Amino acid sequence: MPRHGAFPLDDRWTRFSVWAPRAARVDLVLGDGAAAAMTPAGEGYHEAVVEAPAGTRYRYRLDGRGPFADPASRDQPDGVHGPSAVPARRRAEVPARWRGLPMAATVICEVHAGTFSAAGTFEGVARELDHLAGAGYTAIELMPVWAFPGTRNWGYDGVFPFAVHAAYGGREGLMALSEAAHERGIAVVVDVVYNHFGPEGCVLEEFGPYTTDRYRTPWGRAVNVDGEGSDEVRRFFVEQALSTVRELGADGLRLDAVHEIADRTATPFLAELAAALAAESRRLGRTLTVVAESPDNDPRLVTPARAGGLGFDGVWNDDFHHALRVSLTGQHDRYFGDYRGVADLAAACTDGFVVAGRVAPSRRRRHGARPPQPLGGDRLVVFAQNHDQIGNGGFGRRLADQLPIDAQFPVAAAVLCSGWVPLRFMGEEYGETAPFHFFTDHGDAALVEAVRQGRRLEIGAEAGFDPPDPQDPATFDACRPDRSLAAAGVHQELLSWQRLLLELRRAEPALGTLEPERSTCWFDQDAGAWVLVRRADPGLGARPVAVAAAMGDAACMLDPPVLAGSSLCVLAARGAGALRPGDALVPDATGHVRLALDPYGVLVAAVVAGPAAGWPGELGGRRGVRAGAAAPPDR
Repeated sequence: MPRHGAFPLDDRWTRFSVWAPRAARVDLVLGDGAAAAMTPAGEGYHEAVVEAPAGTRYRYRLDGRGPFADPASRDQPDGVHGPSAVPARRRAEVPARWRGLPMAATVICEVHAGTFSAAGTFEGVARELDHLAGAGYTAIELMPVWAFPGTRNWGYDGVFPFAVHAAYGGREGLMALSEAAHERGIAVVVDVVYNHFGPEGCVLEEFGPYTTDRYRTPWGRAVNVDGEGSDEVRRFFVEQALSTVRELGADGLRLDAVHEIADRTATPFLAELAAALAAESRRLGRTLTVVAESPDNDPRLVTPARAGGLGFDGVWNDDFHHALRVSLTGQHDRYFGDYRGVADLAAACTDGFVVAGRVAPSRRRRHGARPPQPLGGDRLVVFAQNHDQIGNGGFGRRLADQLPIDAQFPVAAAVLCSGWVPLRFMGEEYGETAPFHFFTDHGDAALVEAVRQGRRLEIGAEAGFDPPDPQDPATFDACRPDRSLAAAGVHQELLSWQRLLLELRRAEPALGTLEPERSTCWFDQDAGAWVLVRRADPGLGARPVAVAAAMGDAACMLDPPVLAGSSLCVLAARGAGALRPGDALVPDATGHVRLALDPYGVLVAAVVAGPAAGWPGELGGRRGVRAGAAAPPDR
């Protein structure tokens, strides 16, 4: 039985349960001022059953202190500084036919509910589900929706983990969005933050040891998952995760920055959480996914628990993003200096992790680990952009605003044809150019100024001028996508390109079967181009598919040995000379297959005959083969 929160028993009566191990007496204070002493229930819990229908405001008084809102409040209708409210009994209705989606069938659109539409609500997101489905997305990943201060925020400053932000539409709004998404075959993933709490409006430490000063995070005190009282802190978060699935209808979670969860226990909290979600998945008969964000390149995250891992379904792969970004821009500041352009992009396409035991100059040490077995393609989520990489670098500018719009065609091919689980940031499917800044709506003047100064130091120092003011409503307003762009011109072409690539992903087993260990990737560092040959299990009888792309603004002629002696049938092309779908490419008299690509050109072709149509084994002992000068050694 859940122990954190207010649970309506019928239309009149509600059971209240709160963990407050530091308090000898806990009083439940209702909105009309009536107070009732709660009964100790063991292990630091206090409970009461009182007449309190849905919507009743309430708080807790602890040994005369307070009153404070409920740490497990499901509803904060008056904001984070107001009282909690008893939730309605309704849960999200999941259609009987909806069984969730496995990672391998997932194409994710990351969405910020507050900026995605003019309404800035879950209903506004729901109204655009047809656009998202039409673009080929099968899942939306909502940036955090926990209750946070004010109305504008990325969501990572949440302070009531069980409550859904009221300005977005609250619990009812999120339930309605889940239901509408499921009707269209779209899964809903919610980004959650278990590594810290926001700096304004947080009451958890008033109740118990939810945080610890034994460790520090970039945001302050760490969440206590391995110290005294941590069993119940863990239980709090496990219940929160289960409530997101049971009560709100979500199909999975994305855990923010799990490397900032300090845990020295023999049974890590992350493993406990993943096991609880796996058990819930079996109980519901519905696929639930748990994905981590971590820059650690640690294979244990996605190693099954039975093999000594943490049992996550997937992890975001920053290496793919960084290598792709360097391929496009040559950027070498910060962590981008750890990557070698298309050489590492080729490695990311076949191996996943790139910095896997080699020295990362930005860290001044070796970093990451090579998986003992090749990673399945459904274990890594890859992207060219996300909220973090846009909002915390480049002054909120998207790639479509920094580079020629033509560059978005090979970018889409790299992400959607890579053999991993693709994620795109809202509007990326048609080349949205609106920025995505960092924004806040704090009520504490000192905190507002501290955030401004922090952004100046973090973002503005290198550029020499101030980033947009996070507290200015105009900063927030500038971030709304303009989907009317997708109706014409090159933006419409880009949307059609994504649709075509995803249609090929469904039609061609070599693209749709996520088995990167069967892939071969050749690259030409001098030309800034690469050719990926994807293959499916030979038992499927499927033809290989080659993807070739130029990542720079110069035309190139490629002579990839991975295609030597083979014949190709063009499936999709842009900037590949006069080639069109259905055209044939055959080797010349010397057996060479030459590919002419314009600046940012891209070609997708089926291998219909010749050596590449079979499995050639490893080329030169490596899946990534370099043309031109010798590859730089691992540092």
